[in-house]
Amino acid sequence: MVSARCSVGAIVSGWHRVRSGGQAFAAAPRSFSVLLIPFACLAFATMANAADVIPVPEFTDHEVPISMPAAGDHSGWEWLNVGLLVVALSLASYFALVNRSRRGLFLLAVASLAWFGFIRGGCICPIGATQNVTLAIFDGTYAIPWTVVAIFVLPLVYTLFFGRTFCSSVCPLGAIQEIVAVRPVRVPSWVDHTLGLVPYLYLGLAVLYAATGTAFIICRYDPFVSMFRLSGNVNMLVFGGALLVLGVFVGRPYCRYLCPYGAILGVLSKGSKWHAKIAPEKCITCHLCENSCPYGAISAPSSPPPKSERAAARRQLAQMIVLAPVLILLGLFVGRLLATPLSKLDPDVRLAERIILEDSGDVEDTTDASDAFRNTGQPKAELFASALSIQQRFKTLGMLIGGWFGFVIAVKLISLSLKRKRTDYQPDPSRCVSCARCYWYCPGEQVRLGIIGDVSELVELNVEKPTALETTP
Repeated sequence: MVSARCSVGAIVSGWHRVRSGGQAFAAAPRSFSVLLIPFACLAFATMANAADVIPVPEFTDHEVPISMPAAGDHSGWEWLNVGLLVVALSLASYFALVNRSRRGLFLLAVASLAWFGFIRGGCICPIGATQNVTLAIFDGTYAIPWTVVAIFVLPLVYTLFFGRTFCSSVCPLGAIQEIVAVRPVRVPSWVDHTLGLVPYLYLGLAVLYAATGTAFIICRYDPFVSMFRLSGNVNMLVFGGALLVLGVFVGRPYCRYLCPYGAILGVLSKGSKWHAKIAPEKCITCHLCENSCPYGAISAPSSPPPKSERAAARRQLAQMIVLAPVLILLGLFVGRLLATPLSKLDPDVRLAERIILEDSGDVEDTTDASDAFRNTGQPKAELFASALSIQQRFKTLGMLIGGWFGFVIAVKLISLSLKRKRTDYQPDPSRCVSCARCYWYCPGEQVRLGIIGDVSELVELNVEKPTALETTP
């Protein structure tokens, strides 16, 4: 049965006013369709129609049974998960920053995959909890458990202090991709930076749909939960399997190019107090760590441009700064235009549009959802007013999400225009997942472990770069 979320004033406003409004939202803007394709590709590629409402027969003496949801886990189990999350985060931070153990991180990743993935079914995880927290902020009637808040906040706190150690070996989605990354190749820098913007767009869409109470798209389109539960949507199983096959050659494709929670962690990791360091003491610039990283997260030494190029570099930076407000305004505009198509994931909006099409004779058949609505006897004015109210919320939030994505693009362009001075090879805090692969290839690390002698004489040697990435034993 469709719920009526409109106000009394909207219902009393009159049938003709609502009908005209309903016809307005049913007509999607077509003149801007070409401009909308680049911005809407992710949304339309991941959208799927929600299940239609099945009409309930009207019995006279028979009481229709009520289907009750399965009982959730006891709160003790949920707090146990929180405790285990703290232990895992602490171990990951210790292995990555203090013990500098790739083996320890790998074993912890296997354990996290077993418990948080297959045993716990991948739920609830900090990635999906983003939507619960968002809905709690925008909907005062939604009661969010404290365990969910803790699961969402704990990795953020650890990231502020130790970098993305949650991604290294605690997140089951990252762990399963880390295990299959046996022949990773380097992704071209321009491709990596471009696809790296997608998680921020995905984060914006997830916040939009959660804030409006429409859907939890992160959970609905999670590629690995179906694997963890050994059941689920076939399309998601195929999608997850394809990502794992791709992950053999492209390191962590979901983490790098889709994960919305990773986008948050990447921003926080830039300000982390401590972070994984490649060389335990002095870097000898041997290039080995850069070529061993399958995620393109290690920045090579660099120097400011020569005087002959500084003027051009300053002009480029100034152009990017001037372009920033233009991109933000463009994002606001596109976000408002996308409100109508994006809102169609909401069942009330889709149902209202279907009713209008059926009443106008544009379609001849009916659907289970429209039949169920007509059987309820609910006034069409209520449905149309509810749909219009929902679309109005999408317009407001859509503008904010569009502006947010324009801001992200502007920041990316400005950061690429900055020429920073680096004397050593350094991990990029926002992209480094503290996997410790680079430790094994660092001669300084080999000295620390006692595997080789002093490497001070290697500074004068011309160490040849490996031609292909290798896996850590």
